[in-house]
Amino acid sequence: MSTDIKLSKPQPIILDKQLEMFNRGSDVNLTIKALEAGKPVLITAFYSNGLVLLKELKYYLQKKFPNDSFQEQRKFRAAYQKLSNLILIEIVANKLIVKKAPSIGWLEKLYPEISDFLLPFPQVQGLNSAWQWYENGIAVPVLRNKMHPYYGVYFPTRFDHLILFDQWLKRYEGPKKSATDIGIGSGILSLQMVKYGFQKVFGTDTNPNSIIGLTEFMGDTKLSRKIALDHGSLFGKFEKQTELIVFNPPWLPQAHDLDRIDEAIYYTKDLFPEFFAAAKKHLLPEGKLVVLFSNLGQITNATKEHPIAMELANGGRFKLEKCHKKSVKVASDKTKRDQHWRTLEEVELWVLTH
Repeated sequence: MSTDIKLSKPQPIILDKQLEMFNRGSDVNLTIKALEAGKPVLITAFYSNGLVLLKELKYYLQKKFPNDSFQEQRKFRAAYQKLSNLILIEIVANKLIVKKAPSIGWLEKLYPEISDFLLPFPQVQGLNSAWQWYENGIAVPVLRNKMHPYYGVYFPTRFDHLILFDQWLKRYEGPKKSATDIGIGSGILSLQMVKYGFQKVFGTDTNPNSIIGLTEFMGDTKLSRKIALDHGSLFGKFEKQTELIVFNPPWLPQAHDLDRIDEAIYYTKDLFPEFFAAAKKHLLPEGKLVVLFSNLGQITNATKEHPIAMELANGGRFKLEKCHKKSVKVASDKTKRDQHWRTLEEVELWVLTH
């Protein structure tokens, strides 16, 4: 694995001009007008002032974009993302200087070369929750040990597809010399394969944080000899054909420019054709190709096309051995977003062969 991978992290901001300030005494409407005019605003005094401003901004934009359809939700999210990232907070000696701020280890770990800078408040919130997950770990029903996901690495918060894969692995009777995990992410599928006796797993990811985080997580343990990593797209530098190729791609078609985390949620139009063409070369003659997917795109009307069904119909590369489906548990009542379509959602495990 190359050591010159560049970590992906929020860009530190150094501003020398006077900023608009926001604290408890500030006029919220004037502050939101300043944000709409593209002026950055600095949170002062207490960390909670940032939370107050974000809440007011959300309320203001919700009135502007009523949350009726999936498309409306998208517009609201785009406006919120743009304006909320103009709300800044100050870091001195790698710590937040406002009162009652959380202690976030990433500020030191990710920024060894700089100690005083500004960051957008939502990015700091992201760093904060990512630090909690990294420190405390996340229990995943298909693994014995907790996962400690690295900053900026997508990890699942729902596990139906992982349970489906676990059930499939339990019944799998083919050879277990080698497997490839495309888009290894936080490493869960690879750890499942190792758990079921695969001797060597080759994992790739386009997200540098995934490779850096998993390298740190495995350290010098036995795992580091079982899982080989490469920072690259699709099969990366791995030429070897394997008995099993596993791919848990994004489940929704791209609707805007993607950032790192979005790449785990939305797919570009070239992703599937390129993947299937490469998989044909990398799969051993008797091997199996497993794709974990969902009908999310169809039930949210984001697309009528199902990329795996399309490949089977037109690609001429693979045939279907089996498609296992599992209904998804309904999202918790805590989620505010309108998710009435969740009741129709199914996760899918497609097994394809040459």
